[in-house]
Amino acid sequence: MSKQKFLDHRNIENGMVIGEYRYSDQPYIIETEDGAWLCVMTAGNAAEGESGQTIISMRSTDCGRSWTDTFQIEPPDGAESSYAVLLKAGKRIYCFYNHNTDNIRSVPAVPGAWFPDGVCRRVDSLGHFVYKYSDDNGKTWSKDRYDIPVREFEIDRKNAHGGQVRYFWNVGKPFVIGNTVYVSLHKVGNFGDGFFTSTEGVLLVCNNIFSEPDPEKLVWETYPDGDKGIRPPENAGPIAEEHSYVTLSDGTIYCTFRTISGHPGTARSFDGGHTFTKSSFLRYGNGRLVKHPRAANFVWKCQNGKYLYWYHNHGGNWYEDRNPTWLCAGVEYETENGRDIKWSQGEIILYHEDYACVRMSYPDLIEKDGEYYVTETQKTTARLHKLDKNMLEKMWESAEGKRIETDFGQRQLKVGDSLALPPITVRDIQKPDLSASDTGNGFTFTFTIEKLQPGEILFSTYNMEEKGVEARVADDGRIHFKMGDSRTVCTWTSDSDMLSGNGDNISIIIDGGPKTISFVINGVLCDGGETRKFGYGRFNRYFRDASSKSALSVGENIKELYVTERALKTYEAAALYQRK
Repeated sequence: MSKQKFLDHRNIENGMVIGEYRYSDQPYIIETEDGAWLCVMTAGNAAEGESGQTIISMRSTDCGRSWTDTFQIEPPDGAESSYAVLLKAGKRIYCFYNHNTDNIRSVPAVPGAWFPDGVCRRVDSLGHFVYKYSDDNGKTWSKDRYDIPVREFEIDRKNAHGGQVRYFWNVGKPFVIGNTVYVSLHKVGNFGDGFFTSTEGVLLVCNNIFSEPDPEKLVWETYPDGDKGIRPPENAGPIAEEHSYVTLSDGTIYCTFRTISGHPGTARSFDGGHTFTKSSFLRYGNGRLVKHPRAANFVWKCQNGKYLYWYHNHGGNWYEDRNPTWLCAGVEYETENGRDIKWSQGEIILYHEDYACVRMSYPDLIEKDGEYYVTETQKTTARLHKLDKNMLEKMWESAEGKRIETDFGQRQLKVGDSLALPPITVRDIQKPDLSASDTGNGFTFTFTIEKLQPGEILFSTYNMEEKGVEARVADDGRIHFKMGDSRTVCTWTSDSDMLSGNGDNISIIIDGGPKTISFVINGVLCDGGETRKFGYGRFNRYFRDASSKSALSVGENIKELYVTERALKTYEAAALYQRK
């Protein structure tokens, strides 16, 4: 038995390595004039934010399988340079990034747990916002760097230096409307607990970058108008940061950003960035709020004119739990207030088996010959991953409200049936120590409940050896699922506010790749609602096999019960409900 995790494209360890450093961040890629892929990345041989942090670039001519032409855009023994993004403007490529030009070694901070002495000594999120350029497809870069003047806002004047020193950083990629270039920037109020105490987004706008060959003559403005940037939604706290932008077909600028409310924010501009709508929380096409922690959530426009959205699908308000990564597919639609994006429900696209500590983030999307690739980093190893384009197409169909045509592979179950389920892990005889390997298997139970009766066992093969599966109605009316392999028992429960008690359609999805248990109820993926941080649970990575010799029992309120010997996608479970 070969080690299955090397076959699951969602396991990040199976990706193509771009670079490995003690600190590796923001691996962003563009395609150059000569057809190569150019990647720029923040890297260092110490921890994030420490001295030696710099910007490097590298090239690939084989779609990310190998990388050459590594170039240090800034020297590692100079001032900190960080958080670079690329722009292709004709044959020239620009690289924009933070630079601690004045070599400031500390700034005042709000005293607290993070900075007990009231001093912040991490200095990679302040100074000057600068750029260099390359005229040879990223093989080399200009010796000189050039400053972008950033207009002072209210948030700057209120910082500990009264705006004389600017606090900021950026992760959002530039975008172009006509011949106008927009570069994102996230302004910071002060440093304190949580690192940044307040943040907001602005755009640096240049109208002559395509026509002016002299980099010193580029003219920059700061949008939006006035002295307030793109701020959080009402009652969401003081954080609105890591803004990500796309332009819709009518020229609308659409952005998403992270907050500390457990939900991402969004805003739009209908006048080229001069003004933005009042920020609100991002929603799926079905109207439910999207849940997301204080982590990058990026929106990308694809070559087909449709959209993808990277997020983490839980209601945390801090930097943790960026594993697994989820993806939504989006399509444009017309509203009373201009064009907007309608988002599908989410699907897991990347994971790592160590869900307690490994966190992947700061991705990029690149397309080539009809294939889709994403980058990510868990802050030490930057990787590239090929996505399942067939899944993406189905997700877009789901966002458009189309009927999903797929082979669900369902088998109807009846009382007394034996139930052999695919194993999750097995002993690997090809390993010298015969230790366990993942199979990548999964399974899904789909059924309809006529009415909810607390305490009723809906179906079960569970036995005295703690082996098998069981679903029952808990005393609080939720659906409780458990599975055992006679060594380990794994459980998860549906959300409390999703069941009507009148003919509910339920799918319980066990995915042996990321080791998740999730519920889709009446076509809607449980996300934890207002009572739980997570709507999905993760089970023991050494769980073996939930098959049982006990005959299947089925409750009297179950109308239909099916098993699929794989983990259904969210859009598939929703499609099963829609066909009822």
